Amino acid sequence: MKTILKSLLLIFFLAFALQSCEDQDDVEAPANLQVNDFIWKGLNGVYLWQADVPNLANDRFGSEDEYNSYLSGYSDPEELFQNLLNKPVSKYPTSAIDRFSWIVEDYTVLEQQLNGITKNNGLDFQLMRVEEGSNDVVGYVRYIIPNSDASTKEIKRGDLFTSVNGTKLTVSNYRSLLLTPDSYTLDLASFNGSGFVLTGKSVSLTKTILEENPILISKVINTGGHKIGYVMYNGFYSEYDIKLNEAFGDLKTKGVTDLVLDLRYNGGGAVRSATRLASMITGQFDGKIFSKGQYNLKLMAGLNEKNLEELNERFVDNIGGAALNSLNLSKVYILTTENTASASELVINGLKPYIDVVQIGDKTTGKNVGSYTIYDSKTLFTKEGINPNHKYAMQPLVFKTFNADNFGDYGNGLEPTYLQYEYIDTYGVLGESSEPLLNLAISKITGSTAKKIQNDEGFVLPYVSDSKKINGLRQEMYLQNAPKELLNISK
Repeated sequence: MKTILKSLLLIFFLAFALQSCEDQDDVEAPANLQVNDFIWKGLNGVYLWQADVPNLANDRFGSEDEYNSYLSGYSDPEELFQNLLNKPVSKYPTSAIDRFSWIVEDYTVLEQQLNGITKNNGLDFQLMRVEEGSNDVVGYVRYIIPNSDASTKEIKRGDLFTSVNGTKLTVSNYRSLLLTPDSYTLDLASFNGSGFVLTGKSVSLTKTILEENPILISKVINTGGHKIGYVMYNGFYSEYDIKLNEAFGDLKTKGVTDLVLDLRYNGGGAVRSATRLASMITGQFDGKIFSKGQYNLKLMAGLNEKNLEELNERFVDNIGGAALNSLNLSKVYILTTENTASASELVINGLKPYIDVVQIGDKTTGKNVGSYTIYDSKTLFTKEGINPNHKYAMQPLVFKTFNADNFGDYGNGLEPTYLQYEYIDTYGVLGESSEPLLNLAISKITGSTAKKIQNDEGFVLPYVSDSKKINGLRQEMYLQNAPKELLNISK
């Protein structure tokens, strides 16, 4: 996002934060309420649905004492945060409008998560109920992160597990079994036609601090007279934008005629990275609108036509001055699942007004809203002058995105052009032309007949969670740093 927009948003936020202070007689919150005070004022200033939450209204409290009394009613900051969202996620898990805002006790953890750094054994997996209505859970391996502990063990994509350290996985215990311990043993299983049974094999795994390179695969598949570039990209981490550009440079040098972009397990990340990826796919739309942002009513109220232009993200032709390696394609094939979210969906939606986007797989998550990090600091958007008494930080939803055609209503997910589920018994090897989703994409590119896949609906099991969520890698679409020239402005 451009500097002018960030300046505007910061100024508006500061103005409303100051107004909130004035409404409470401009008295600093008591020491024991500092975290709760930070949460309320932060959400009151920038939360996308601020106008829809009565307890965030500017005139909610008639005095400082009333305000402090309200904050005192919450001994747990997480509880206050959840109850100030547009329907608390904790109380409305299936109907909550806001399913994605989050808060952490330690902002260093949040910063690491946004860059794909977690305590991780390298096993990327998904958890599902063994059948509709059951509380028992089965896990399947989606892929192995290179240079991790799992990469040295006898475990691969498609392997199943139903218990950890001898304890059966359920919807109520999977987090404690898979998140808390640094080491655990997975008990592998197989499907015998009627249920999941243990095979007698097990794999012991140990977590380390792991930074995942989101570019899992980048290769060229020569088939049917086409040079098909295939990129499996698993997270929009800005530190890897240059490596992604290098990967596209390699595809360009090899003369690819088509591109299959695999975002099936990509839960999102930085908006800037999404804009750059869309620009690498194309290249012929430099300077045109890629996406537009819409903020809460308070922030939008003071913007004129010129200011509104600054809410736009535009296609680019460079990364920090280095030329972008663009493929100048007029069609792209994108593989998706229900785990494809946020910045991944932004790429799909942002490209649609310009090129033919052929989406293959399952419907996406449906996250058309984004965030940025709020600190309890002088500048709110960085740690300069940060409150030394706590390390809480928030990642609240603050904007909704639209494409150049003003479409952004995909909260229920983006429907695929060609529906193709992933089935337990036919996962295939990622990057191989026989892998079902990639095989279908290749068939659409070349006009060949796609490999027939067993269509057993019994294998499409109810989703529970996945390793990214368990390890704190949220489904994100976030903006990054505030401009340096405004960092000396105080709240």
